[in-house]
Amino acid sequence: MPISANVVLGHGVQIFHPDLVNLYGCTVDDETKIGAFVEVQKNAFIGNRCKISSHTFICEGVTIEDEVFVGHGVMFINDLYPRATEDGRLQTEADCQVVPSRVKRGASIGSGVVILPGVTIGEGAPIGAGAVMTHDVPDHHIAKGVPARLGRTVPRKQTTDSSAS
Repeated sequence: MPISANVVLGHGVQIFHPDLVNLYGCTVDDETKIGAFVEVQKNAFIGNRCKISSHTFICEGVTIEDEVFVGHGVMFINDLYPRATEDGRLQTEADCQVVPSRVKRGASIGSGVVILPGVTIGEGAPIGAGAVMTHDVPDHHIAKGVPARLGRTVPRKQTTDSSAS
């Protein structure tokens, strides 16, 4: 399982077990960490300071923005109607119509989540473990379940200015 020569790795990317990943034709930005048994396909993009946990599959057409956590065993899907054959002819890569998905900045995807083609996960949105994502999730909303349903909003991280009196 290689890291192909056509992979673009940013500064400070950590791949803990380079012999146990499969990366090809993708871009991984600065300071991102990638665990063992992860596959990232061509034309996938992973932003800065992300954590991609082990046994995760990131297929072509997936964009993961900055500071996203992806738990163990997360599965992205990029084809709405996958088939092995059509009219008895084995399908090829050219027969696949890639439907892109996006995970926005600061989202957190729990372990075992499945994200169907065309789904956008909003900024700062936490997704519960094992959820099946069939629809978009608005910014800062929890989603959980099979199929996933929206929960409450998550308060944005509050910052305090210690110099203010």
